[in-house]
Amino acid sequence: MPPTASRPTSAPPRNSPGGLLPDTTPGTRLPRPAAGPAASLRTRLGLAAPALLAYAAVRLVGLLVLALWAHAEHHGVRPILATQWDANWYLGIARHGYTHRLGTAYDANNLAFFPLYPFLVKAVGALTPGTLATAGLLITVVASFLAAWGVFAVGHRLHGRRAAVLLTVLWAALPVGLVQWMGYTESLFTAFAAWALYAVLSDRWLWAGWLAALSGLTRPTGIAVAAAVTVTALLGLRHRFSSRALVAAALAPAGWLAYVGWVGWRLGRWDGYFAVQRLWHNEWDGGAETLRRMREVLVTDSTPELFLVTVTLVVSTALHVLCVWDRRPLPLLLFTGVLLLIVLGSGGVYFPRARFLLPGFPLLLPVALHLSRASRRYLTLALGTAVLGAAYCGAYMVLVWPSAP
Repeated sequence: MPPTASRPTSAPPRNSPGGLLPDTTPGTRLPRPAAGPAASLRTRLGLAAPALLAYAAVRLVGLLVLALWAHAEHHGVRPILATQWDANWYLGIARHGYTHRLGTAYDANNLAFFPLYPFLVKAVGALTPGTLATAGLLITVVASFLAAWGVFAVGHRLHGRRAAVLLTVLWAALPVGLVQWMGYTESLFTAFAAWALYAVLSDRWLWAGWLAALSGLTRPTGIAVAAAVTVTALLGLRHRFSSRALVAAALAPAGWLAYVGWVGWRLGRWDGYFAVQRLWHNEWDGGAETLRRMREVLVTDSTPELFLVTVTLVVSTALHVLCVWDRRPLPLLLFTGVLLLIVLGSGGVYFPRARFLLPGFPLLLPVALHLSRASRRYLTLALGTAVLGAAYCGAYMVLVWPSAP
């Protein structure tokens, strides 16, 4: 992964192009050159160690609560994490591949699921002695730490180590944070997205292009990462030509376009992928269904779980507006803006939408900065509440709520 940069002493200047910081910010204490790539990696890993340890602690608290609750309900933890809902679809693709037909059955066509994660599950399963389900969990947990490191790297580059650690903890303690250690694609996607955004911020355009392309092979929302990389690269060309930025702009959407195009070719129709999505009740409607469900939840439906999802959508939108007001770096605004546009504008199932926003960690930057200036007592109370709340919500989500998390 791209190395993290030295710690800036302040937030990006409000009048800087795209909010990008140069490596020679006045007052920045530059590290001595490392003896080699391995030494450099160790140095940067050491810098991120507090964030990674805090991330592990938050997720282990959630896992402990889940284990105790599952034991009381006579459920096994591993099947819950590795083989239910979307995880089962990915395991099916890893074992048997994709279907050749569109069909007419709703919620039954596996072409809706992007290919990189099941491909990795199959590859790791072939190289390790465990089952495919175990391989999937291994990939997810490793990817979650790479994602946490990427979240820290972005936060550290923009606002220093304290805010970056808090940003990582907040991402770990989201109410749907348990999904980060399930057989889902959110952790892998967040890893690609975070490091792609970091690569753009640090002017590593080829890294950004490749990571964006890989994110586009992981989830449908990979187009949000591609938009952030491509638009930022093309706008940057107005001020200074860069062949690497031009290559990144072309490469970033390649993964998403390749899979969507392949599905169309496989089904023999140009709109094959979108036809599959319609069979999953997931069509673009400009947000009409989202507004209908929000109104229903707030006025007539008192289901606590759906109320939490509604609050998540509203708060995420408000945080994005705040990020725009604060003039956060352009690639972060583009990524979270397109991600929100996709999640809010689609007419699909309602409950998993909080999970769909889990990769949008830049939305948490205003909260992390606020907490970085808070007193120790307030910080302890806020983070403790967030961690315990996430642990409860995660266990409830997979043990009580009857639908997919």
